[in-house]
Amino acid sequence: MPSTARATTLTRRGLLAAGGALGLGAALVACGGDKKGGSAAAGAGKSGAWEFKDDRGQTVKLASVPKNIVAFTGTAAALKDFGVEVKGVFGPTTVKDPKTGEVKPDVQAGDLDVKKVTVIGNVWGEFRIEEYLKLQPEVLITDMWEKDALWYVPEEQKDKILKIAPSVALWAAGKSMPAVLQRHVDLAASLGADVRAKQIQDDKARFEAAAERVRKAAKAKKGIKVLIGSGAPDTFYVSAPARPTDTLFFQELGVDLIVPDKLDPTGWFELLSWENADKYKADVILLDNRTSALQPDALKAKPTWAALPAVKAGQVFPRVTEPVYSYAKCAPLLEDLAKALENAKKVA
Repeated sequence: MPSTARATTLTRRGLLAAGGALGLGAALVACGGDKKGGSAAAGAGKSGAWEFKDDRGQTVKLASVPKNIVAFTGTAAALKDFGVEVKGVFGPTTVKDPKTGEVKPDVQAGDLDVKKVTVIGNVWGEFRIEEYLKLQPEVLITDMWEKDALWYVPEEQKDKILKIAPSVALWAAGKSMPAVLQRHVDLAASLGADVRAKQIQDDKARFEAAAERVRKAAKAKKGIKVLIGSGAPDTFYVSAPARPTDTLFFQELGVDLIVPDKLDPTGWFELLSWENADKYKADVILLDNRTSALQPDALKAKPTWAALPAVKAGQVFPRVTEPVYSYAKCAPLLEDLAKALENAKKVA
């Protein structure tokens, strides 16, 4: 597993730590155009035609609103919360319980019925083109962590994949969470979702109330230092908060996040050996909750982890590193953070 990456690429493991997705040794390479992006959806016009301008600035135009949609798992989960179903997914969708062998939804699958969607790829680098073709896709939708890089679309297969159906990419980094949520609302609306439905409006109100609760908790607990971390067998990653959508929003709400001072060339994180895992004095640790990151039970074997003040105080909480960008999923994320801050004590 590479521990560093060139500034123009990100390792899959690196984005595991920073707030991207998972992996060992794979690197992102830019793909797509270089146009200016970021407008709202056009949706279906009077003629029934559909168009959408994505965050690359590329506009997809189809004769009608697409029904055969294939999407990155997290994006598909967000669309489902807004009322849009997809036919196929790629990205972390299912995990197998090592003890029972039972197959369960991955944390990134949200409320997707993983038995009803076609999974054309479940891990980094896996994208079964034959299965993709069988779905007769009209559009492929995914995230974008670096400009023009299509998340979980394998670079070596990219050209073939993009000839089959047009693609839509939405930012999953570099923008604050409310802005990213709005873009997912735009997309869902263009695909026929009733984004003014009561449930969605209630979810939005809950999200806004949760954000205000975080703001109040952060103000009341000035001086509480929060570290964003991710554990790997040989490395403890400390994420820089300025690029992931969630941590950027946390900062805007006043949460005192630790900013690492020796970032790797990508600018996403600092890599610490476990011997140096105590470099930053944190009162609270938000720990990557994804299935390929080491969780607290596995980290108990690391002496320096067990000795951290936040760990001793029981102030380690899961971080939803790759949020499902719907109000229904992001509201609980903020509520959990607010509760953690409200109960936090100065221990570092």
